Amino acid sequence: MSASKKTVLIIEDEPHIALGLRDALEFEGFEVIDAGRGRDGIHAARASSPDAVLLDLMLPDMNGYQVCEELRRWDSFVPIIMLTARSQETDKIRGLDAGADDYVTKPFSVGELVARLRAILRRAARVPEQVERFTLGAAEIDLSAHLVVRGSARSELSFYEVELLRLLRDRAGQPVSREDILQKIWGLDASPTNRTVDNFIVKLRKKIEEHPDKPAHILTVYGFGYKLVPS
Repeated sequence: MSASKKTVLIIEDEPHIALGLRDALEFEGFEVIDAGRGRDGIHAARASSPDAVLLDLMLPDMNGYQVCEELRRWDSFVPIIMLTARSQETDKIRGLDAGADDYVTKPFSVGELVARLRAILRRAARVPEQVERFTLGAAEIDLSAHLVVRGSARSELSFYEVELLRLLRDRAGQPVSREDILQKIWGLDASPTNRTVDNFIVKLRKKIEEHPDKPAHILTVYGFGYKLVPS
């Protein structure tokens, strides 16, 4: 196997979907491991240390939220894309809160899924820069360590959360549009995924803001996007 070849773990119980994903990913040059049950997927992740995980929400032995939480306890940074037939916003937010980095709603375009996977892997593989620490209110943020410390609470940051914070910090005090965020971080057109940005902002506020419902640092610019207000 080439040293540059990336390994993707597919946790999906529908054989035709799993086979279709395997064929598409192998055609694109990925190494593929698959599992049809949540527990098997967790064991496979621990045994193989994949570069990314495609995780179905509905599994026969446990749901995708539980699997995601288990994977996050084992590895804080492995990119996880959740595959779900549910389109309600609350289900997507719950998946992001469980530790997923992105989600794709069934039925999905395999081409779009592969594009999202490549984008998420590019960002995960980026060489870390010098230690990046800054303060927002009572929150101490270390982007290199993917960590927020606020009082006695410690929260880990996914790499998408790190990228979003870095972009907002680099433009502190300036409004940044959702479209700009999507293009620079996800590399996707804005039309189908505006809520992706909003959901990640909700997660960041819970980790950083003293009062997430009344944020003092990660502010909404209504009808446009967001801006970061330093301490």
